[in-house]
Amino acid sequence: MKFPGGLNIQQMMKQAQVMQEKMSKEMEEMRAEASAGGGVVTVQMKGNHEIVSLKIDPEAVKEGDVEMLQDMILAAINEANRKVDEAMKGKLGGMLPPGLGGLLG
Repeated sequence: MKFPGGLNIQQMMKQAQVMQEKMSKEMEEMRAEASAGGGVVTVQMKGNHEIVSLKIDPEAVKEGDVEMLQDMILAAINEANRKVDEAMKGKLGGMLPPGLGGLLG
């Protein structure tokens, strides 16, 4: 279907689908790593926010401060989430036409 000015909506939809598939694959392959407590807790996360690795220094367990350990785990996960979101915003912004990248916040 052609619109005035030669705009082809079917071609645009195909391009959008290809971009979505590419983005989905990049999210699956992307990895973000974050740590807390000076490296006591380290989290590795995929671009789709799936945690693939959680490392805890054995010394943290010996101290017996479960609350502090829980806080460090949460901090590392939240930081990894932030890194994934930032990376995805950057990728999406690069895919948008000039001037529309600011719409991502």
